[in-house]
Amino acid sequence: MPLFSKLATGAVGAIHVYIVVLEMFLWDTPRGHKAFKLAPDFATKTRVLAANQGLYNGFLAAGLFWGLAQPVEEFAAQIRLFFLGCVGVAGVYGAATASRKILSGSDFEVQDDDSRPEKPSRKRPKIATASTASGSSRPVKFDSSLSRSLFAQEARKATKEETCLPPSRQHSILYHRPLLLDEQVGSRGRKALLSWFDSVSQSRSMPWRKAWVDPKTISDPAELRKTLEKRAYEVWISEIMLQQTRVAVVIDYWSRWMAKWPTIHDLAAAKPEDVLSAWSGLGYYSRATRIHEAAKLAVGDPDMDGLLPSSAKDLEAKIPGVGRYTAGAISCIVFGRAEPMVDGNVLRVLSRQLGIHGNIKTGKAVIDAIWAAADAMVKATSELDSVDGETSSEPNDRPGRWGQALMELGSTICTLNPNCSQCPITATCRVYKEGELKASKSKEKPKRIADIEDAACILCEPFEDGERDSDDDSTQDKSRSTGTNKIEARQGKQATLAAFAFTRKPAKGASSSSSPSATSAAPSKATMDTITAHARRFPVKAIKKAVREEETLVCAIRRSDGQYLIHRRPLKGLLAGLWEFPSQLLEQSTKPDKRKREQLAMGYVSSLLGGSKGTKKKPTRISCAGELGSVPWLFSHIKLTMHVFLFEVGDDAEVTGDEEQPRRWVAGSDVDAESMGTGMRKCWEMVNNALKEL
Repeated sequence: MPLFSKLATGAVGAIHVYIVVLEMFLWDTPRGHKAFKLAPDFATKTRVLAANQGLYNGFLAAGLFWGLAQPVEEFAAQIRLFFLGCVGVAGVYGAATASRKILSGSDFEVQDDDSRPEKPSRKRPKIATASTASGSSRPVKFDSSLSRSLFAQEARKATKEETCLPPSRQHSILYHRPLLLDEQVGSRGRKALLSWFDSVSQSRSMPWRKAWVDPKTISDPAELRKTLEKRAYEVWISEIMLQQTRVAVVIDYWSRWMAKWPTIHDLAAAKPEDVLSAWSGLGYYSRATRIHEAAKLAVGDPDMDGLLPSSAKDLEAKIPGVGRYTAGAISCIVFGRAEPMVDGNVLRVLSRQLGIHGNIKTGKAVIDAIWAAADAMVKATSELDSVDGETSSEPNDRPGRWGQALMELGSTICTLNPNCSQCPITATCRVYKEGELKASKSKEKPKRIADIEDAACILCEPFEDGERDSDDDSTQDKSRSTGTNKIEARQGKQATLAAFAFTRKPAKGASSSSSPSATSAAPSKATMDTITAHARRFPVKAIKKAVREEETLVCAIRRSDGQYLIHRRPLKGLLAGLWEFPSQLLEQSTKPDKRKREQLAMGYVSSLLGGSKGTKKKPTRISCAGELGSVPWLFSHIKLTMHVFLFEVGDDAEVTGDEEQPRRWVAGSDVDAESMGTGMRKCWEMVNNALKEL
């Protein structure tokens, strides 16, 4: 029995020595994170607390080994019994929370007590990468644990971190808890944005912006269904048209579209070429094809029968061409459901509201974080911000107004070059507050974040502050490639009880994140210029890809009876399904001069007018009026130069067949009615002008 007692005491003592090492020296390392199921940010905040706890475990280990070393067995047994009893009491107390795999080092995610653990996935999850403050690259994943710590109900009540000071911007991931969700200023900020949107939507009216259809106001089910069907159709078409296109351009197109096809049933019955013709000039013509196919699917589906689903999830799954953003927009605006709707403008607005200096185009973790924030905000707006102050989870008009307000703010005020003086929600904007601190030239040094590799924010890229701010893409690109930030920091002091509670009490006189702007009076012009210049740095500007340059020969072939040959482009790819004058793309490796281009064009036209295979008919007469000029046209990824030629042929001209690219002759007066791209219409205009001079 004494031998067993000594062996047990030695084993327990060795385990406590290992725990001492973990808590005092390895707590804020990958090994400690795995052993205790810690998020890196949480580990950094609690490392002093853990060291204190490790010290107490060290006292237990010392007492256990004292019981082994004591030469008087009767006294030694009492020592071992006392300290083993202490270990037993501590074990019972901590059994509900201690990890059973503390020795195995299994990797866990931090989860709330009331959440169910997710089943482990056999596939390795895809992760994004972000630069740390040290300039290195490490894997970054915005998971459900981080989402809860930033946006859950508990996070709204938690004390927010102080505004970080440029240029070092030292902060943890918890810095990005939205002030728009803060219990003190959040509701005021959300209501201010809704009020601002209600005022500007009257002065900046758009035909698809209409009052929300409240189902409670329409008693007849058939009438309600018809109203919702038309409203969903209108919003759907407007959202697709607005992708990559200015509002001023879309208004005319949307109005003509609705006049031609007022319901989704009318669109489903339309001819594909008519749909493409109505879309001509908007670009990205595959959108028109997908809209037409989706309309036919929605009308033909017995469950939908023309009424689009109200759930964002169902919209994205069942309607071709409807992605996450469009699904959220239809669900919010039409059906009053609290769904996030995040486009490029909203990504920019929320990156500044949250203070995220990251890439909103390619940074997956950044994009996921902003989507999660948008989801939490729209739900808070829907549930909490009613006029009467009552909490409600019923569908209402606030989700739609909120989503459109963020987009309106991003397209008119919080633009690439923002007008921060006109923004209605500066009191909740992290970047605005940083700009205020920068303008005040604060001398307070930021608090040191220990072990910057593990503790620094995983969403933000290094921020380097030069003497001049610039909104030119190349400025930041060059800045980001120069290396690491030089961070002025000092050794942190012993943590206080406030630190043990994981809160930070704002210093006296410091800007509080839960109050309106730091200055009660209107900022001076110099201050506002500094704030705006700082805001232009957010989000990180993506490195633009080089535009590919291409040249093509456009051959307008005119018969003596005034008809022109046109052919249809392939159904997939650039300008899919549109009609055009026969065109041949030049090889990029060759840069032919004008004479060589004319020879190539003549050869191409001759191959088209070779007649049917197997016939012995004499080739038709072909004459070239020469190269009329060139039309430059810029797509999102291609800079195309179209060299326009005019050919005259006889009435006996026959065209070789091509099933993949059908060809036909059309009268000159009917060319304008064909579904052609805007660039090809420029070529047609050049041909008409040349004919007038002949």
